[in-house]
Amino acid sequence: MNAAVAEPVSEELLRRFDVSGPRYTSYPTADRFVEAFTANDYIQALSLRRAGAAGMSLPLSLYVHIPFCESLCYYCACNKIITKHHDRATPYLRYLSREVDLHTEHIGLGQTVSQLHLGGGTPTFLNDAELRELMAMFKRSFTLAPGGEYSIEVDPRTVDPERLDTLKELGFNRLSFGVQDFDPAVQKAVHRVQPLEQVFALVAAARERKFDSINVDLIYGLPRQSPESFDRTLAQVTELRPDRIALYAYAHLPERFKPQRRIATVELPGGPAKVAMLARSMAAFMDAGYVYVGMDHFALPDDALAVAKRQGRLHRNFQGYSTQPDCDLIGLGVSSIGRIGATYSQNAKTLEEYYDFLDHGNFPVVRGLGLSRDDLVRRAVIMALMCQGQVLYESIDLGHLINFKTYFAPEIEALKGLADQGLVTLDDTGIQVTPTGWFFVRAVAMVFDRYLQTDRTRARFSKII
Repeated sequence: MNAAVAEPVSEELLRRFDVSGPRYTSYPTADRFVEAFTANDYIQALSLRRAGAAGMSLPLSLYVHIPFCESLCYYCACNKIITKHHDRATPYLRYLSREVDLHTEHIGLGQTVSQLHLGGGTPTFLNDAELRELMAMFKRSFTLAPGGEYSIEVDPRTVDPERLDTLKELGFNRLSFGVQDFDPAVQKAVHRVQPLEQVFALVAAARERKFDSINVDLIYGLPRQSPESFDRTLAQVTELRPDRIALYAYAHLPERFKPQRRIATVELPGGPAKVAMLARSMAAFMDAGYVYVGMDHFALPDDALAVAKRQGRLHRNFQGYSTQPDCDLIGLGVSSIGRIGATYSQNAKTLEEYYDFLDHGNFPVVRGLGLSRDDLVRRAVIMALMCQGQVLYESIDLGHLINFKTYFAPEIEALKGLADQGLVTLDDTGIQVTPTGWFFVRAVAMVFDRYLQTDRTRARFSKII
């Protein structure tokens, strides 16, 4: 496995792979979920977990979706509800409690949780008392493992140092700050104005409180951005020196996400400018000592994510890369996605539907997927590529009772083209992603995506770089 990348890749190679593709937080991807998968299928998956002694001993991961935001960010593609009425959180917490109770009815009280993530929306829309209520609910129903990863997404406009004290007290040990860009003109264009000084002060306060890891999210390709303006943000971020950096490409899909219709298309940077921003970002972060973890993620060498990559312990779930062992994921709240055993499921996307299911004592599952044997084999290959950067044929052969070279003969042939471009190496034992290939690991994984190979309509996905 490749522990580090020696140098950034060329803009020419970045342009060559400027294509759309899945992020592979799951395989099959969420766009393949079907409404034929119902709450009854989900209950059966929970029952199988409870019946299997091995499954019961494996820890759980929890994802909790808090959909509320006080103001609209025009670039946002998340499931959210814009409201100034904070009293809307009160019924939402009550329904979350009902959903948790439904789970404990089927899997029992006290299941060990090693990873908890509050996402949104804006989780810090909840006030301190509501956050206390939420965490008390989880501690009442589950056992939060010592040394687990407990993270929350933070809008810097909704948090001050006193609130950080509350988050620390409640057991959160990782914070993710949504920054996107420090340039005032860009912030104004996307309707998310937050002064640089505010973020710097909050990160300093978080460090004083000794949170284990601080993440900063950035987006390139936003309106009014240019390579030169983004260079200033990159310099400011490297000065801020968060433990982790997530660098995402903005995908402009106004036909799918209504808030994006408020963005003036003429103000968006063109393809060459976006490629330049990405190339400069990679160079800036690596020059500053960050490790390229994979996909869009960078981490300082001593951060748990970089250590996990170095040691071959990276995993991937719907929240992205994780240091925690591969485990079942329970998604709680409106639109949340979960994974139990060989199934995926997603909750109702509107509050009305979500509440209605729970009012009738039912899980709010509206779609999902039961994985076939072929899905499971391909998931193992894709996740090995995405997380370890290699696939050993013998491991897949033994784990899934196949002959890899026969089963994936067309895929191996297709990989030869990527090998010629220096992204992978192939031999009789397996597939190895090269240091350069790490930047394009999605393109390597896409070769094994059966659904994608039979359906070339990729406009639903973001660009792979």
